[in-house]
Amino acid sequence: MDEKRYRVTGMTCGHCVAGVMEQVSGVPGVEEVRVDLLGGTVLVRGRALDDTSVRTAVVEAGYTVAEPLPV
Repeated sequence: MDEKRYRVTGMTCGHCVAGVMEQVSGVPGVEEVRVDLLGGTVLVRGRALDDTSVRTAVVEAGYTVAEPLPV
C-alpha cells in the first residue's frame, strides 16, 4: 500500500476537513484519508496513488497543497 502525506494550507474548521476528505476520497486508488487540521496535513493511503490526482482533489476542495512530505 502506498502512503503519502501533504502539507495543506487554508483549512480552518471541521467543514474544511470534510471537504478535503470528500474530494480526496474520490480519487481512484485512495483507500484512506486522514486530515490533521491543527498540523495542516493530509495523509493518503491506497494502491497506485497518483500524486497529481490527489493534489488536484485538494485544490478542487479549495485549498493549497505543497509538495508531499516524508511519511
